[in-house]
Amino acid sequence: MLDPSRISAIADELAAADRDRTIVPLLTARNPDMTVEDAYAVQKRWADARRESGARLVGRKIGLTSKVMQVATGITEPDYGVIFDDMVFESGTSVEFDRFSNVRIEVELAFVLSKPLEGPHVTLFDVLDATAYVVPALEILNSHIELQGRTIVDTISDNAAMGGMVVGGRPVKVDEVDLRWISALLYRNQTIEESGVAAAVLGHPALGVAWLANKLSQHGQSLGEGEIILAGSFTRPMWVERGDTVHADFGALGAVTCRFE
Repeated sequence: MLDPSRISAIADELAAADRDRTIVPLLTARNPDMTVEDAYAVQKRWADARRESGARLVGRKIGLTSKVMQVATGITEPDYGVIFDDMVFESGTSVEFDRFSNVRIEVELAFVLSKPLEGPHVTLFDVLDATAYVVPALEILNSHIELQGRTIVDTISDNAAMGGMVVGGRPVKVDEVDLRWISALLYRNQTIEESGVAAAVLGHPALGVAWLANKLSQHGQSLGEGEIILAGSFTRPMWVERGDTVHADFGALGAVTCRFE
């Protein structure tokens, strides 16, 4: 385990990278003994500082839940990060490209909770019972750590590369549709770049939320009523440049779109 002062120094370094839109060298290369628990401690220190500055926690994101994402990143286990109020955009928004160090897009479902979920024994059925509705979403990935050679320790420390999310389409109750078969076509500038189906997330996207609730319990945390949970991507990340328009067609659930200016 890293010394608490080193945890704070890394969190401060990542906060500065976010502020200055810069990339820092691999944490694991400079701290070879750094563990997953150290990484979550860094993330918590960074998140606590954001709360202290006035940011409001509105939810969590789950990453690396699908095989396609694990293959794309070379990381083989899920992780999680936090979502603050200033990270959430409505569909149709023009997003400031320079707000991020880099931009990649993932296609996801967002679960909005109607009641708390507390591990360690949360099941798929508990998640479905606690979900007010599910809504289409895009996740904006933003890494402050160099991408080549990243490990899950680097990614977790960097708030699981959470940059923002765009929410749109048609909210649905969990009993209105088979969540496994929700699919999406991801366009960049009128061209389909990626496609996927929600079952790619651990076989059922609600299992991602169950994993999160149980993982959080190991850190003395839980999911609260009203939180929005990004359940994990069912496409590979798509790189985006300034001026690009992104459009995700979720079929009967509508669409989510944004433009990076």
